[in-house]
Amino acid sequence: MYGFQRPAMLLFGLIPLVLLALYVLVQARRRRRLHRYTEAVVPQSWWRHIPIAVSLLCLVLLTIALATPTNDMRIPRNRAVVMLVIDMSNSMRATDVPPNRLKAAEEAASQFTSQLTPGINLGLVGFAGTPYLLVPPTPQHQATLEALKKLDFADSTATGEAIFTALHAIEATAIAGGDTPPPARIVLLSDGGENKPSDPQDPHDGAYTAARLAKDQGVPISTIAFGTKGGEIEMKGQRVAVPVSTDQMKTIARLSGGQFYTATNIGELNKTYNSIENDIGYRTVPGPGGAGWLRLGVITALIATALALLINRRLPT
Repeated sequence: MYGFQRPAMLLFGLIPLVLLALYVLVQARRRRRLHRYTEAVVPQSWWRHIPIAVSLLCLVLLTIALATPTNDMRIPRNRAVVMLVIDMSNSMRATDVPPNRLKAAEEAASQFTSQLTPGINLGLVGFAGTPYLLVPPTPQHQATLEALKKLDFADSTATGEAIFTALHAIEATAIAGGDTPPPARIVLLSDGGENKPSDPQDPHDGAYTAARLAKDQGVPISTIAFGTKGGEIEMKGQRVAVPVSTDQMKTIARLSGGQFYTATNIGELNKTYNSIENDIGYRTVPGPGGAGWLRLGVITALIATALALLINRRLPT
């Protein structure tokens, strides 16, 4: 509970206070009257005050219910757009995450897709030296599941172009969807920095340029740096080190207003996707929370009645 929809109703909370004051006044007058007509002090059991105390508590609970307290409610984002952007560069061949980075990423993305809120428009971009819009945003998530099975390796890493491709797909969905653009998010998974172009600040295709544009369009990028420092691949008969790089991914997330994650195995990647799904699959809004307080008030009233019959053999007055 963190607020009230009808706070003016809390003024009814004065009633229990007034009744409590009257009860105390009546009991004081009663004690004086008894003392006036009897020489000995008659002991009074404090148990007889319990029914009225519980009755006043009932009134407090019912007053809170009348004021309609609010609590957090999670509402599915049925019109939201999520673009999965997955690195397919040759460094994703590394087997530090078995069977290899790309296969592990495919498995985790498939699980994420299966669990995503059904009404969300989900799309997929695969990229290496060239980005490919494999699935435009659609609520038919089966299309993404099928496309994930076809990811394959290629040379280079054009992260900026991949982000631009995802932004164009989101823009096309917004135009087709109506006057107000839907909330959107890009989920970018990669194991290294961009090398096409070599400068991420490139004004045309740079990853940082794309991240700033995403920020301007209100599309945060959740980045996942996937892999370990000990990753290696075989090229032309030689072992080549391909350690995971986090610097660019962290900067892309910061520039776009998104969040940065790291994952070194399939379990961590699944947890990361679950965290992202909880964030983008639902929105939190204030909702009415008075029903519980009303039930508590009714239960307390029944308890007060039972105590009155049990202790005083009459209803509290």
